[in-house]
Amino acid sequence: MEIHNTKEEIVINKVTEIFDSLEKDENWENFCTCDQCRMDTASYVLNRTAPRYIVSNRGVVHTELEVHERQQTDADIAVLVYEGLRRVNHNQRLVSHGGYKTDNIPPDNRPVFNIPTVVGRIFSGINFAPLSNIKIELCRNGELVAMKNLNWQNPYIVAANTEGTFSFWPKPVRAESSQCHRIFEYSVHINTPGYAELNHFFKIPVISEIQTAGSFSIDRTFKLPDLYLFPPGVEDRDDFIDFPD
Repeated sequence: MEIHNTKEEIVINKVTEIFDSLEKDENWENFCTCDQCRMDTASYVLNRTAPRYIVSNRGVVHTELEVHERQQTDADIAVLVYEGLRRVNHNQRLVSHGGYKTDNIPPDNRPVFNIPTVVGRIFSGINFAPLSNIKIELCRNGELVAMKNLNWQNPYIVAANTEGTFSFWPKPVRAESSQCHRIFEYSVHINTPGYAELNHFFKIPVISEIQTAGSFSIDRTFKLPDLYLFPPGVEDRDDFIDFPD
């Protein structure tokens, strides 16, 4: 059985229509209309739009009959597309860093160690509130780890609306053959004004596979424990917070 979210097609078509119009007409605000900005805008809209799932041709027919609702949906989606377009262009992704390279990713037909995405959260050790605008580095052997592609950044700047969450997806590492076991050692490094420097070391066991993982999967996620930043000189939160007996 195949489940389809009809809103995806509607949103993608509307994003394509608006972006194509910007490319053909005067783009006074000089918005970027590249494929990445289109995808980011579509994701922005879909995250703010209620999905509509169907599982049969009857569902498609039923959807097409809802003409009035479809017209209102189109209008609402168009508003969200322009909102997302401005938000995405204001916070454009970094496409390169001087500290590491993202090229030379192993081709799909060679055995590799597919490193899982690394996800964690950073909090204030003073009041346990999630932190933002914090630069976080993922390192290995004292160097920044190269990411799978340019959509993943290292260092990572924690955004204000992500509740302190950060993520990395290291690029695959060449393996001699499939089914090889190897442990990769990494560290998360944070050095930001107002807080003591933090280094969190961890290991990820990986089994090599016959080809490179092509897309993100929640099943390939390595979750870090919550990390806390403290003022300089405060080595333990017990020194700063008066816990009840």
